Amino acid sequence: MLDPQAQALLSLMKERGVPSTHELSPTEARRAYRERRTYTQPAPPEVASARDLRVPGPAGPIPVRLYRPMGSRAGEVLPGLVYFHGGGWVIGDLDTHDVLCRELCNGSGCAVIAVDYRLGPEHRFPAAIEDAEAATRWALREAAALGLDPSRLAIGGDSAGGNLTAVVSLLLRDRPEPGARSLAAQLLIYPSTDMRGQTASHRQNGQGFLLTREVIDYFQGHYADLDQYGHWRASPLLADSHANLPPAFVITAGYDPLCDEGEAYADRLSLAGVPTQVLRFPRQLHGFITMGRVIDEANTAVALCARALR
Repeated sequence: MLDPQAQALLSLMKERGVPSTHELSPTEARRAYRERRTYTQPAPPEVASARDLRVPGPAGPIPVRLYRPMGSRAGEVLPGLVYFHGGGWVIGDLDTHDVLCRELCNGSGCAVIAVDYRLGPEHRFPAAIEDAEAATRWALREAAALGLDPSRLAIGGDSAGGNLTAVVSLLLRDRPEPGARSLAAQLLIYPSTDMRGQTASHRQNGQGFLLTREVIDYFQGHYADLDQYGHWRASPLLADSHANLPPAFVITAGYDPLCDEGEAYADRLSLAGVPTQVLRFPRQLHGFITMGRVIDEANTAVALCARALR
């Protein structure tokens, strides 16, 4: 059964007439996503520091936010996590995932670099990938100046951010940053790995659980053209090889249309010899990990992700 807390959230949204994302313009959807976070997310925990920076990107500066965990000392060299927010490549920003990044930062002992990559439909595929790759390479190059250990740099993200994580891991494997070591890990939280949407979980969970078939079509349509869905940079499950990638920790949700493709990606990594752990929350829906104010299992999932990173 669906987690009663998740069901209560769905019932409340229906009772209050909250519109589905696909019924809104991208501008309206971004505003709604930003405003809703105050109802579902915990209070932001204090961290040692949080700084907004701008880093060089292929189409201009990319905003990022650098967090250092509570208890860390000034000048201490820390492991790091470059994080890409979810939101279907259309919505989401540094603020919508501020709480999650703070939680991962404190729980893992890692510095976190959250990346505000370009969004569709204004900036379509592969703009988000280009920004995500550029920010990761910047973190590797500037690790010393940022107080980071470049040999202990991970990347991660949820949903569309999980997609970007998988793609950037493949890109850096095939074209490593000169003089830098390989990424230490990848954190994939209910990632989108196959935009073709042909799995059983798409059919079973495509209605009634927030991320509906219509919402998926809305996001993907604003991000990429239909003939691009089969390209591995849009659907990393379709890459020719998944060997020699960073160790992975994969979270999926049982009532998520993306459940099967997330676990298929974990299987593909394991078959290629990549150390991989996959954990399904069978009673959860897509997007739950940022909902710790109203869904207790979200806090469990965050703690497990932080422990895996640590």
